[in-house]
Amino acid sequence: MIKSIPNAHGRHQRGFSLIEVLVALIVMSVGMLGIASLYVQSMQAGRTSLFRHNAVTLAGDVADRIRANPTAGVAYEGAGADAGCIAGGVNCSAPQMAAQDVLVWQEQAQDTLPGGQVNVVFNGAVLPPTYQIQVAWTEPEGLQNYTITIPVRGN
Repeated sequence: MIKSIPNAHGRHQRGFSLIEVLVALIVMSVGMLGIASLYVQSMQAGRTSLFRHNAVTLAGDVADRIRANPTAGVAYEGAGADAGCIAGGVNCSAPQMAAQDVLVWQEQAQDTLPGGQVNVVFNGAVLPPTYQIQVAWTEPEGLQNYTITIPVRGN
Protein backbone atom coordinates (compact mmCIF):
# COMPACT_ATOMS: atom_id res chain seq x y z
CA MET A 1 0.00 0.00 0.00
CA ILE A 2 1.29 3.47 -0.93
CA LYS A 3 1.54 5.80 2.00
CA SER A 4 0.61 9.37 1.39
CA ILE A 5 2.94 12.05 2.66
CA PRO A 6 1.58 15.41 3.72
CA ASN A 7 3.08 18.38 1.89
CA ALA A 8 3.59 21.96 3.12
CA HIS A 9 -0.06 22.87 2.55
CA GLY A 10 -1.38 19.93 4.49
CA ARG A 11 -2.48 18.01 1.42
CA HIS A 12 -1.36 14.47 0.80
CA GLN A 13 0.76 13.80 -2.31
CA ARG A 14 0.97 10.52 -4.21
CA GLY A 15 3.25 9.50 -7.11
CA PHE A 16 5.06 11.92 -9.43
CA SER A 17 4.04 15.40 -10.41
CA LEU A 18 3.70 16.39 -14.04
CA ILE A 19 6.69 18.72 -13.74
CA GLU A 20 8.93 15.87 -12.54
CA VAL A 21 7.87 13.75 -15.50
CA LEU A 22 8.56 16.60 -17.97
CA VAL A 23 12.01 17.24 -16.47
CA ALA A 24 12.83 13.53 -16.77
CA LEU A 25 11.71 13.53 -20.41
CA ILE A 26 13.86 16.57 -21.20
CA VAL A 27 16.93 15.00 -19.58
CA MET A 28 16.33 11.77 -21.47
CA SER A 29 15.83 13.64 -24.77
CA VAL A 30 19.14 15.49 -24.40
CA GLY A 31 20.88 12.18 -23.77
CA MET A 32 19.27 10.60 -26.84
CA LEU A 33 20.33 13.57 -29.00
CA GLY A 34 23.90 13.10 -27.79
CA ILE A 35 23.81 9.42 -28.72
CA ALA A 36 22.41 10.25 -32.17
CA SER A 37 25.17 12.81 -32.72
CA LEU A 38 27.85 10.27 -31.80
CA TYR A 39 26.30 7.77 -34.19
CA VAL A 40 26.39 10.26 -37.09
CA GLN A 41 30.00 11.17 -36.34
CA SER A 42 31.03 7.52 -36.25
CA MET A 43 29.35 6.92 -39.62
CA GLN A 44 31.24 9.88 -41.12
CA ALA A 45 34.54 8.67 -39.66
CA GLY A 46 33.92 5.20 -41.09
CA ARG A 47 33.24 6.63 -44.55
CA THR A 48 36.37 8.79 -44.42
CA SER A 49 38.41 5.79 -43.28
CA LEU A 50 37.16 3.72 -46.21
CA PHE A 51 38.02 6.47 -48.70
CA ARG A 52 41.52 6.88 -47.21
CA HIS A 53 42.07 3.13 -47.41
CA ASN A 54 41.01 3.14 -51.08
CA ALA A 55 43.33 6.09 -51.80
CA VAL A 56 46.34 4.41 -50.16
CA THR A 57 45.63 1.16 -52.00
CA LEU A 58 45.30 2.98 -55.32
CA ALA A 59 48.52 4.96 -54.74
CA GLY A 60 50.30 1.68 -53.98
CA ASP A 61 49.01 0.18 -57.23
CA VAL A 62 50.19 3.26 -59.14
CA ALA A 63 53.65 2.98 -57.53
CA ASP A 64 53.89 -0.73 -58.38
CA ARG A 65 52.95 -0.14 -62.02
CA ILE A 66 55.49 2.68 -62.33
CA ARG A 67 58.20 0.45 -60.84
CA ALA A 68 57.28 -2.24 -63.39
CA ASN A 69 57.70 0.27 -66.25
CA PRO A 70 60.56 2.50 -65.02
CA THR A 71 61.64 3.90 -68.39
CA ALA A 72 58.29 5.55 -69.24
CA GLY A 73 59.26 8.74 -67.38
CA VAL A 74 57.14 11.74 -68.32
CA ALA A 75 54.65 9.52 -70.18
CA TYR A 76 52.91 8.93 -66.83
CA GLU A 77 51.96 12.61 -66.73
CA GLY A 78 49.95 12.31 -69.95
CA ALA A 79 46.39 11.34 -70.64
CA GLY A 80 45.23 7.75 -70.43
CA ALA A 81 44.56 5.72 -73.55
CA ASP A 82 43.49 2.17 -74.28
CA ALA A 83 46.36 0.72 -76.30
CA GLY A 84 45.20 -2.88 -75.83
CA CYS A 85 48.21 -3.61 -73.62
CA ILE A 86 46.39 -5.57 -70.93
CA ALA A 87 44.34 -8.26 -72.65
CA GLY A 88 44.83 -7.40 -76.30
CA GLY A 89 47.94 -9.49 -76.96
CA VAL A 90 49.79 -6.35 -78.08
CA ASN A 91 53.49 -5.82 -77.39
CA CYS A 92 53.34 -2.25 -76.08
CA SER A 93 56.14 0.29 -75.76
CA ALA A 94 56.89 1.93 -72.41
CA PRO A 95 54.88 5.11 -73.23
CA GLN A 96 51.92 3.03 -74.48
CA MET A 97 51.94 0.98 -71.29
CA ALA A 98 52.12 4.19 -69.27
CA ALA A 99 49.05 5.55 -71.09
CA GLN A 100 47.23 2.26 -70.43
CA ASP A 101 48.18 2.45 -66.74
CA VAL A 102 46.91 6.03 -66.44
CA LEU A 103 43.58 5.00 -67.98
CA VAL A 104 43.24 2.11 -65.50
CA TRP A 105 44.07 4.37 -62.53
CA GLN A 106 41.54 7.00 -63.53
CA GLU A 107 38.84 4.33 -63.86
CA GLN A 108 39.75 2.85 -60.47
CA ALA A 109 39.75 6.28 -58.85
CA GLN A 110 36.29 7.06 -60.25
CA ASP A 111 34.96 3.65 -59.13
CA THR A 112 36.30 3.74 -55.56
CA LEU A 113 36.39 7.43 -54.59
CA PRO A 114 33.84 10.24 -54.99
CA GLY A 115 35.28 12.59 -57.61
CA GLY A 116 38.50 10.52 -57.53
CA GLN A 117 41.51 11.66 -59.55
CA VAL A 118 45.09 10.40 -59.86
CA ASN A 119 47.89 12.77 -60.85
CA VAL A 120 51.51 11.77 -61.41
CA VAL A 121 54.42 14.21 -61.70
CA PHE A 122 57.79 12.97 -62.97
CA ASN A 123 61.00 14.66 -61.79
CA GLY A 124 63.94 13.53 -63.92
CA ALA A 125 66.26 16.28 -62.63
CA VAL A 126 67.21 14.27 -59.53
CA LEU A 127 69.01 10.95 -59.19
CA PRO A 128 67.29 8.59 -59.02
CA PRO A 129 64.31 10.12 -60.81
CA THR A 130 61.16 10.46 -58.67
CA TYR A 131 57.46 10.27 -59.26
CA GLN A 132 55.02 12.18 -57.09
CA ILE A 133 51.68 10.35 -56.95
CA GLN A 134 48.63 12.24 -55.72
CA VAL A 135 45.23 10.66 -55.24
CA ALA A 136 42.46 13.22 -54.64
CA TRP A 137 38.76 12.86 -53.85
CA THR A 138 35.87 14.99 -52.64
CA GLU A 139 34.16 14.67 -49.26
CA PRO A 140 31.54 16.90 -47.62
CA GLU A 141 34.36 18.55 -45.62
CA GLY A 142 36.14 19.48 -48.86
CA LEU A 143 38.86 18.17 -51.14
CA GLN A 144 41.02 15.44 -49.62
CA ASN A 145 44.24 14.00 -51.00
CA TYR A 146 46.95 11.45 -50.36
CA THR A 147 50.42 12.05 -51.82
CA ILE A 148 53.53 9.89 -51.95
CA THR A 149 56.87 10.36 -53.70
CA ILE A 150 58.77 7.32 -54.92
CA PRO A 151 62.27 7.03 -56.42
CA VAL A 152 62.51 4.74 -59.46
CA ARG A 153 65.68 3.52 -61.05
CA GLY A 154 65.51 2.96 -64.81
CA ASN A 155 66.59 -0.30 -66.45
